[in-house]
Amino acid sequence: MSASELADAVADALAADGDAFRRRATEEARRLKAEIQSGTFDNTEALVGMELELYAVDDQTDALRRVPRQLLELIGFEAELGLHNAEMQTSPQPLNSHGLVAQRNELKASLLPAQQRLEREGIRLVADGMWTVPPNGETARDYLCDAVEQDGVWIAANMSDAVRYHTMANTDYPSAFELDAPHVSLEATTVMPESLITSIQPHYQIPHAPDLPEYFSYALRIAGPVLALGVNAPFFPPDLYDDAPDADIVADAHMENRVGVFESVLNPPEDDPTPPKVCFPPDFDTVEDAVDDIVADDTIVPTDLQSGTRFDDDFVHFRHKHGSYWRWVRPVFEGATRSAANARIEFRPLPAQPTVDDAIAFEALFAGLMETLPRLEHPVQSLEWETAKENFYAATREGLRADMEWITVDGATTTATDELYGELFELAREGLEQRGLSAEEAHQYIRPLRERVDRRRTPARWKHDYVRRRVEERVPLGEAIWGMQSTYIHRQRETMLDGSFVDWLE
Repeated sequence: MSASELADAVADALAADGDAFRRRATEEARRLKAEIQSGTFDNTEALVGMELELYAVDDQTDALRRVPRQLLELIGFEAELGLHNAEMQTSPQPLNSHGLVAQRNELKASLLPAQQRLEREGIRLVADGMWTVPPNGETARDYLCDAVEQDGVWIAANMSDAVRYHTMANTDYPSAFELDAPHVSLEATTVMPESLITSIQPHYQIPHAPDLPEYFSYALRIAGPVLALGVNAPFFPPDLYDDAPDADIVADAHMENRVGVFESVLNPPEDDPTPPKVCFPPDFDTVEDAVDDIVADDTIVPTDLQSGTRFDDDFVHFRHKHGSYWRWVRPVFEGATRSAANARIEFRPLPAQPTVDDAIAFEALFAGLMETLPRLEHPVQSLEWETAKENFYAATREGLRADMEWITVDGATTTATDELYGELFELAREGLEQRGLSAEEAHQYIRPLRERVDRRRTPARWKHDYVRRRVEERVPLGEAIWGMQSTYIHRQRETMLDGSFVDWLE
């Protein structure tokens, strides 16, 4: 699609009647709540699923690469925000030993032929929290900010041609379109800086939809500790850093900049009174409160929509609102058919991980905890919401070194890392065994994460230690970051399908 065609499509989207859209979404939410209470969204068992985002690099230089859209379709992946992005989703599976094996095998079955096909074009897909090497001959700043104004509409040059992405840069919602991190500053005219980051998003489907608030409250309270295990984005592309000493940039680096990127690009500036859309969400007293919170959220791109053949097309405007309901933990209500209708929790703060087994470990950990915590009525539910939020943002800064507060199964408060994670892993193991996994199977899924704690080494800490050592050896920061990235990609090539991050530490 040409820039002029995109601009015309964006202009059409912006012409939608926002008031009419909101009325339709509100009415659909009323019907949705009635369906939830009637049991339509209940299921006989818990299901799990995952979204995996990747970025493409040049197979020889490790520099970022744009992926031709036809090639992306050929390998069966979906387009994401940037031309360098690719996304896949696993099919929902029952939470049991066969379901988790199916999740792992589906990821591997999709990635292997995709990598083989892309190799012919000199391209490799990378699972990582943030890319740091821009395309050959370009700077990251230019790549992220390259945009043209066409008939009053801003079009990003390196963004996928999905109209909704480009419309987000031209609405009344006052997104800042900037990066705000230690020693980093960038201002853009579109949401393109968000394409720096990639994630995994495990899902857990709740058996009884009205129970969602209880599960959700537990998901918020484990968000900090689980994120701290997975941090994987301590550095930006070097040309985005301000003029500061290399040692200061390294010392002040956050372990998980992905959270900050998403918030600073899409939220309003701090001095704007508009509520942020990307944030740590509130607790909900009822499932209706969760639905109402989605309805009340600011709509980025109101759209005139027609119902299709899916069951949840009866809630098509509500679902459209949900698409820009950017919370770090998010309730989801959907289903292609009435029998497939489900309520689930989407866990969104995790960056992409070094290997498939690491990603599956987080899926198993999250699902196991969702099984056990509500069943035990675990006292961590009484942890103050504000403390859970503080834990979360502490995890983005310090990873496993963060001081996080936890309430143990016997009601005691602790900030001891080993005690917190010792209980967390045991609870997850119990949850998996409750779903029919053997003790050994449950242990094997969780082991890669347990060893991260035992060694106090996350992917972010591995990256940070690499760059810190090189900078201490008086290697320029840019060279140190790119050397780290090259080593990361090389090790991932060897272990992505048949190993884990722990293998990097041997």
